[in-house]
Amino acid sequence: MAENEWVSPWWEPPIAGSDSEHLVGALDRLRTTFRYKVDGLDAAGLDTRIGKSSITLGGLMKHLAANEDYMFNVKFRGLPMDGPWVENGWRDDNDWEFNSAADNTPEELYALWDGAVERSRQTLATAIADGGLDQPADISWPDGQHASLRRLVCDLIEEYGRHTGHADLIREAVDGRVGEDPPREWKPIAAKTS
Repeated sequence: MAENEWVSPWWEPPIAGSDSEHLVGALDRLRTTFRYKVDGLDAAGLDTRIGKSSITLGGLMKHLAANEDYMFNVKFRGLPMDGPWVENGWRDDNDWEFNSAADNTPEELYALWDGAVERSRQTLATAIADGGLDQPADISWPDGQHASLRRLVCDLIEEYGRHTGHADLIREAVDGRVGEDPPREWKPIAAKTS
């Protein structure tokens, strides 16, 4: 590699890859951007609200963590929500994650999100290797048609796109952090230690 040759950061999707590489790459880039937006905060930072909005960074972390497990365990594999969700008092209610996040410590919230993303990455990689993006998910519509794995990945990309925009605005209000991408040398950390 030449000294001045540009190398993509680790979170960038491939420049020219397969359908699955692009979709997974786009999802991982949004995950990384979201994680950067919520990185290294204490309880006060994770519970910051803007104006009349009830959305917090902690609530977004818990919501997206639940969406990771719900998407690939419940919708794709047909399994119940379990593990950390049962231990956390899971309720299949659109507001539960947002409302209950204040009851979690920053360490718990980072562990929920980081763990859910790791589980999802493993499930998705195995599913793509075993049957590709066209395979049917467990979830079906009222007419009996099953969603494809591709549809579920696209739905999660949409979910991250929406909430990463929320996180961007809230994080700027917390401490002024802005930017589309993390610095090249950035690595995720958990809660603020001071």
